[in-house]
Amino acid sequence: MAVPGKVAAFHLPPLPTVGEIIKLFRLKAQKQLSQNFLLDLRLTDKIVRQAGQLKNAYVCEVGPGPGGITRSILRAGVEQLLLVEKDARFIPGLQMLSEAAPGKVRIVHGDILTYKMEKAFPKHLKKNWEDEPPDIHIIGNLPFSVSTPLIIKWLENVSKKDGPFIYGRTQMTLTFQKEVAERLTANPGGKQRSRLSIMSQHLCSVENCFVIPGQAFVPKPEVDVAVVHFTPLVQPKIQQPFELVEKVVRSVFQFRRKYCFRGIETLFPESGRLKRTEQLMMTANVDPTLRPFQLSMSHFRNLCNTYRKMCDEDPSLFVYNYREELRQKKTTRNLLKSTSQPEQTEEENQL
Repeated sequence: MAVPGKVAAFHLPPLPTVGEIIKLFRLKAQKQLSQNFLLDLRLTDKIVRQAGQLKNAYVCEVGPGPGGITRSILRAGVEQLLLVEKDARFIPGLQMLSEAAPGKVRIVHGDILTYKMEKAFPKHLKKNWEDEPPDIHIIGNLPFSVSTPLIIKWLENVSKKDGPFIYGRTQMTLTFQKEVAERLTANPGGKQRSRLSIMSQHLCSVENCFVIPGQAFVPKPEVDVAVVHFTPLVQPKIQQPFELVEKVVRSVFQFRRKYCFRGIETLFPESGRLKRTEQLMMTANVDPTLRPFQLSMSHFRNLCNTYRKMCDEDPSLFVYNYREELRQKKTTRNLLKSTSQPEQTEEENQL
């Protein structure tokens, strides 16, 4: 859990307000990029406080836009701030902030989904995974369209201890749609319990910090926004490869409202499906009549461990794809239908 830090350890010289920057450079939020600006510096300060103590820390801000959160991060007294911004329209305004804090800001015009974080910070900051988190933080007001794929990518990095986690248990403070934040932090039995809940909580301590009402943003989104803090765990709760855990969890939640065995059986080919499903659930000690959202972390751990043993015995299991099997069956049906169709038409013509 992050210890809220103090903001305002560094004083920026007089600058145009964020609103004035938007007018000066004629910036307009693009709906197709799901951009929403946060102009209230009290709220940006509050987001930054959730990251913890940032004095002399190294920070990567994702999608700084017009620079509202950027100002709050700089005022917290960071040693170095890396800004990764995809939209070139925001670069001039960010350069203005860079000039106001000489030697502290580095701007990268690029996409965070493809940006290589392994060399983003000095090597001396690296810590052992078992140690306290390094003085490195990721902070960002994420566009809604990128937030879920990005957190899944970073969770995979946590699992493999690469990307931004090559330095140790790097902490993240990020914004999500309120509903997504509720999924990330949902407990067993909760309405929002989902694939995201398991994938995030088995790898990180996840805290839903506070909610920002939609009207605080420009333009106003149709939903409220929540700030979520992640701290990678020393030991994951499910000690299996990321790809295996994701496959099991995705299969379980494929039929969210049905009994969990309905999703679990999609892990197996049609031939021998029922027998293998029963074997997996009995060995993992999971009640087949529980709904997916009722399963605990220990249920998922048992399912993953048992499925791993079954895959070790039959390596073809792990590469099996239920959806691909469905597509092939559909293609076969369509081919049979198309080859039989001309005969019917010919018969009809003769009649």
